[in-house]
Amino acid sequence: MKPPVFDYVRPTSIDEVVELLGEYSDEAKVLAGGQSLMPLLNMRFAYPGVVIDINRVAGIGDIEEQAGALVIGAMVRQSEAESSPVVQSEIPLLGEALPHIGHFVTRNRGTIGGSIVHADSRGEIPLVMMTLGGQAVVASKSGRRTIDASELFVTHYTTSIADEELLIETRWPRRPGSWGYAFREFSQRHGDYALGMVACAVRVEGGVVGEASVAVGSVADRPLVLGVVGDALIGKPIDGELAATAGGLA
Repeated sequence: MKPPVFDYVRPTSIDEVVELLGEYSDEAKVLAGGQSLMPLLNMRFAYPGVVIDINRVAGIGDIEEQAGALVIGAMVRQSEAESSPVVQSEIPLLGEALPHIGHFVTRNRGTIGGSIVHADSRGEIPLVMMTLGGQAVVASKSGRRTIDASELFVTHYTTSIADEELLIETRWPRRPGSWGYAFREFSQRHGDYALGMVACAVRVEGGVVGEASVAVGSVADRPLVLGVVGDALIGKPIDGELAATAGGLA
């Protein structure tokens, strides 16, 4: 399999990338880890006029702790986030989900930002982002803007990020206190696409649920937060009956 003919550029700054995106718009494809884009090119499902390789762009490959949020640059590799003590301690739900993405060799190249922009309805990272209420920060020639996860994922392989915008970082809320998290995925084999996924974040005080977010993936055209399930949990004591009720609602 061979890709179609395209121009290739390798900028080193965000400003260079947004200039190129402004020039080429929907004719451009951004290359990060390449774990999704390269198969699309080789199978001739994508015909870009230019591929913009952002692997040498400065300032989008770090993990940074900020007040109230953990900031993960778009070019942070999935394997780096998976092995990061900061991610594991501050965003444990993401840490729990990352090992389910493909195989270790693909996570060595695949990026956090690439998975979000690709917006596969079977993607683990978009599901976790929706569950936690994360945000995406994008840049263009006009400046920067922040998009809430609830407004980011539109449908299959489609986000609200414009053609001339570049995802530069993601923001994940840090939640101190008695929060608990869980992630479950069902697939035919480990590393296969999920047949179904569920993630939840629950704050429990004195055995009673104070806040809850439950979301499912690989069952619709984008990850879905099940508000009716979260609402049913709030104010209730944690026990097996409540868990069965929540499962039935889901």
